[in-house]
Amino acid sequence: MKLKGKVHKYGANVDTDAIIPARYLSLSEPGELAQHCMEDIDSEFLDKVKPGDIIVADTNFGCGSSREHAPLAIKAAGISCVIAKSFARIFFRNAINIGLPLLECIEAVDSTEASDILEVELTTGEIRNITRGKTFVAKPYPDFMMEIMNAGGLVEYTTKKITGGL
Repeated sequence: MKLKGKVHKYGANVDTDAIIPARYLSLSEPGELAQHCMEDIDSEFLDKVKPGDIIVADTNFGCGSSREHAPLAIKAAGISCVIAKSFARIFFRNAINIGLPLLECIEAVDSTEASDILEVELTTGEIRNITRGKTFVAKPYPDFMMEIMNAGGLVEYTTKKITGGL
């Protein structure tokens, strides 16, 4: 699975309330959540983001509450992947559950700036910064997690498994 997009870069400790403010937690439709994604820390995010774009962040991305709305809002906004130095564990699990790929790669974060173009190969963990001509390697997903990603998330994967679609 190859992804390519422009970088939107953020610092450390971006919590789930910054990703989707609590005042919108009564919303459940992904498209509605996407309309408020990152609005309190980047008011221009929705104007800048294009389908396939990539978020790059420092440490502890997705910390805070365990709200499942946060990765859903990111995915629905068109982000194809999030690369960070580290993720809050519950955010990581929630992202996998909905099929939002996350990669941890300190070197890629340190060598990437906003608006750079990245190309990511999830099966190998390769991250290519097209803008800067650099390549980095994150730990690739194991086969079973790639199956979940390719299915679109855990619910879709389980449905396909039960119905014989996998």
